[in-house]
Amino acid sequence: MIHHSDRGVQYLCDKYIKELNQHGFKVSCSRKANPYDNTWTESFMKTLKDNEIYMWSYETYLDVLESLPYFIEEVYNKKRVHSSLGYVTPEEFEEGNSAGQPNLQL
Repeated sequence: MIHHSDRGVQYLCDKYIKELNQHGFKVSCSRKANPYDNTWTESFMKTLKDNEIYMWSYETYLDVLESLPYFIEEVYNKKRVHSSLGYVTPEEFEEGNSAGQPNLQL
């Protein structure tokens, strides 16, 4: 599990980092004034917000728990093509890589 954050003090304090480490999280944080360190995370969050969160009015935490996994697994991974993967879905990319198809390599 990766915990990515900006450089907010609440995410970088010793107590918080220790808690993450105790639960097996890898801590990921961009360098100061450099949002390009984790562009894949920033891109995913933008897509998640634009294509899921802003489209629905969640009323309860249970709504979120039911909707987000569906979006990630069924839409983002299986239906949405990704330019960084040669305009195939992540699922197609992984299937192509495991089959040894060179045209799906990054």
